Amino acid sequence: MNISYNEGNRVFKLDTEHTSYCIGIVDEDNFIGHIYYGRKLTEDNLVYLMRTAEAPFVPSQNNRDRTSFLDTFPMEYTGNGLGDYREGTLEVRTMGGHSGVSLSYVSHRIYDGKEALEGLPATFGGDKECMTLELTCEDKFLGLQVLLSYSIFADSDAIARSVKIVNRADEAIYLTKVLSACMDMDNDDYEMITLHGSWARERAIQTRPVMKGKQSVSSIRGESSHQEHPFMAWKKNTTTEESGDIYAMNFVYSGNFMAQIEENQFGGMRAMMGINPYHFCWKLEPGESFQAPEVICVYSADGIGGMTRCFHDLYRKHLIRGEYKDKKRPILINNWEATYFDFNTEKLLGIAKQASELGIEMLVMDDGWFGRRNDDNSSLGDWQVNESKLSGGLKHLVDEVNKLGMKFGIWFEPEMISPDSDLYRAHPDWAIAIPGRTGSLARNQYVLDLTRKEVRDYVYEMVASVLRSANIEYVKWDMNRQLSDLGSYGLPADRQGEIYHRQVLAVYELQDRMTKEFPHLLLENCSGGGARFDAGMLYYSPQIWCSDDADAVERLSIQAGTAMIYPLSTMGAHVSDCPNHTVGRVTPFETRGYVALAGTFGYELDVTKIPEADRNMIPQQVAMYHKYNDLVREGDYYRIAHYADNHFYDCYEVVAKDKSEALVTYIQVLNRPNFHSRRIHIPGLDPEKTYVIANAQEWPEIKQTEYKGDTLHYAGLNIPPLWGDFKGRLLHLTAK
Repeated sequence: MNISYNEGNRVFKLDTEHTSYCIGIVDEDNFIGHIYYGRKLTEDNLVYLMRTAEAPFVPSQNNRDRTSFLDTFPMEYTGNGLGDYREGTLEVRTMGGHSGVSLSYVSHRIYDGKEALEGLPATFGGDKECMTLELTCEDKFLGLQVLLSYSIFADSDAIARSVKIVNRADEAIYLTKVLSACMDMDNDDYEMITLHGSWARERAIQTRPVMKGKQSVSSIRGESSHQEHPFMAWKKNTTTEESGDIYAMNFVYSGNFMAQIEENQFGGMRAMMGINPYHFCWKLEPGESFQAPEVICVYSADGIGGMTRCFHDLYRKHLIRGEYKDKKRPILINNWEATYFDFNTEKLLGIAKQASELGIEMLVMDDGWFGRRNDDNSSLGDWQVNESKLSGGLKHLVDEVNKLGMKFGIWFEPEMISPDSDLYRAHPDWAIAIPGRTGSLARNQYVLDLTRKEVRDYVYEMVASVLRSANIEYVKWDMNRQLSDLGSYGLPADRQGEIYHRQVLAVYELQDRMTKEFPHLLLENCSGGGARFDAGMLYYSPQIWCSDDADAVERLSIQAGTAMIYPLSTMGAHVSDCPNHTVGRVTPFETRGYVALAGTFGYELDVTKIPEADRNMIPQQVAMYHKYNDLVREGDYYRIAHYADNHFYDCYEVVAKDKSEALVTYIQVLNRPNFHSRRIHIPGLDPEKTYVIANAQEWPEIKQTEYKGDTLHYAGLNIPPLWGDFKGRLLHLTAK
């Protein structure tokens, strides 16, 4: 890990263990150019890569066609409106109504460590763990200062980038677009990888060629969303899971975003990511600053899998915080699919008693415990216990659950308000709304205007008072609708464009307050399932509900897309009821357990009503979780086969950091007639070590039980066909 500056050629070089990132300062105008990102280099004499010697119109040499220079130069962070006709990263509007930004390098500092981003989630690390480069740039005409920050890590090949804008002028300026990262490079036949979906089918992997023009994904829903994801990667078309070049960006943010690649007329491409400029307009008064969220950049020469493992390690070590950062999570049972709104103390205790006898460690009470909440048409915002349901009150229920040796968790939706609620009747102006216009409902609810301090304080105190009233050790924080009808009674007309971002900042503030007052609380975020599964949320909660679709087959695709970026320890995954409540599919209880093992592991069913054979399997699944969870939570993840690609089977692996053991999960989704065994290649093992199939009794069809690591990787292992559909097995390998 090192950051250097060569004053002779004016080149900055950021070196991680395996990569180099180079930035150059050129011309009398001090343009900041992107030079190189890729495999680690031994020198920094790379100015020639910016093609300034080829350009006939470098301003200091010939300013007659300045726009030709601006439209081709590989910018490190771009202005707007002055001749670069590619999409830019920073746009403004002056009090006179003008736009146009041009940035020049002024100074820099290189320091050990990494500073926090005020009000925002971000990666972290101490002085021996991180180094940071901060470039100070300016537009003298506007009096605008721009600070570009780059942090590298001793134990990761990732680079964390962020941008801060400071108004040094004497009058206000409006920021209409502030992206967080930009990268200009040649298009080397790249393919773009993005994650798409909808409710109950989040984060499906999509690959397409990078072509002329703009290719982008985005959200304007007020959250990262089910539909798109704040991630993109671009790889060579020869890159595979385990070899070849790949670049990626992931946004540490939970609101509107934009991720885009644009190929220009000369075959160059610009990748950029940041807050979506849709309905974004931030008034920056003199002396004020605006901090943009962080983008994580990754380059890997070891294929998609190398990129994945880089993200996993970075987030586990430098993003997730709190008591459960490196800790096994309790096995929970959630009553939602078991009872929906139809429950009382007696029914919940019946589920808890049976669950505790089977080894389940926590009962989570979901929606329906407050106000007059017997369906989804009322009471959001009225966070008082409904004692007609919970006879004896919440503390009585929690105490009785604790007596069974179980922890207790509870569901909230703090960001929402029902029209049929005491809170809305008292404060209708507390909902986000356009004055005079009939508001758009979703799930019969509005969104609370958390940009207002009095609303934030009220909501926090309502939630915190419940948490203080009993021994509650887990919170599921939900958000079941997206934003629309953007209007705030608490902001003046020229600040209405700040609502989207201020709302996200408010959620961060609330969750930060909660985790500080209740440091032992396990917080799990949720948004209609996986609509806010993003790196920003992971800063506050070590796990997020992956999807409302807990069908084992559907989850193979959902979890594969999620695990492309996020550690398995972050993915809320449960064994759910059958027929599945989302798709109606019936899958073996055993297979549901194998799929849920690649996550936090829990149950989403009425344990008192499931078939006896399934109920009897729960202690085995509990033992399976305790046996393998340290490996699943901490190990290196490898994708071996995708059901979404081959339509027959899915296979993935987790390898211990010291290569001492590995766990391979094999799911045969559909059986095929007259078909021989499938050969899988098992990467990540120590090629010199001999590995034993530790659970050979579960694989009687495999006669040989010992293999060298390189044999399993390159020659492979034959997996016999399993009888029936939706069948699964685990393969546990241990080094001799």
